[in-house]
Amino acid sequence: MAEKLSNKIIRLIKNDIAAGKWKEGDKMPSEFELMELYAVGRSSIREAIKSLADAGVLTVQQGSGTFVNAISDSENIDQRLKRAAFDDINAVRQMLELEIATLASKNRTENNLQEISLRLQQRKDAIMTEQRLPCIEADLAFHSAVAKASGNSVLADLYHSFTVIIRDFFEKREKQGINHFAMSHYLHEALYNAILKGDAEAARQVTTEILKNNY
Repeated sequence: MAEKLSNKIIRLIKNDIAAGKWKEGDKMPSEFELMELYAVGRSSIREAIKSLADAGVLTVQQGSGTFVNAISDSENIDQRLKRAAFDDINAVRQMLELEIATLASKNRTENNLQEISLRLQQRKDAIMTEQRLPCIEADLAFHSAVAKASGNSVLADLYHSFTVIIRDFFEKREKQGINHFAMSHYLHEALYNAILKGDAEAARQVTTEILKNNY
């Protein structure tokens, strides 16, 4: 899947800041200069700057310009994830969830299956009643239950950390409704069935499809 332009610009700006091109307190170039530098349109630059400002990487001062903030080495993992571009998050999440799906297919217990089934039903109920926020929470709870079923507490904790940025993305993506959740529900049912049958390969394939449809 092609990388979204604004996410690409977020990644490039962050890389340039990390490389010392712009340091803490420096004023960023104008929109026009950034458009020329990264060879993209104004809307991509504006979206990237807004996302970086929301993440605390940049500060936009009306009438003065956009400035680089300090990035502390003492940030915890949740803070670092909030600064990350979604494509970067999704790439790491794919590696993480493929391993989770494999292990869940092998290690799931009856209690695990009951919890996954419950979360799947809650996800469906939220879709049927078109409740956006409950859809988000039910989806995250479903995947967290799968992570728990892996039997690896470290993987489950890592996934929990990822839910910070995933929830934020879902809330921005689903402003108008629950379409993405509805369209992918059959894949979530397929993932549950693969784990139920202990079919690790099918679970991996379905997980890949779920993440492909995550945008």
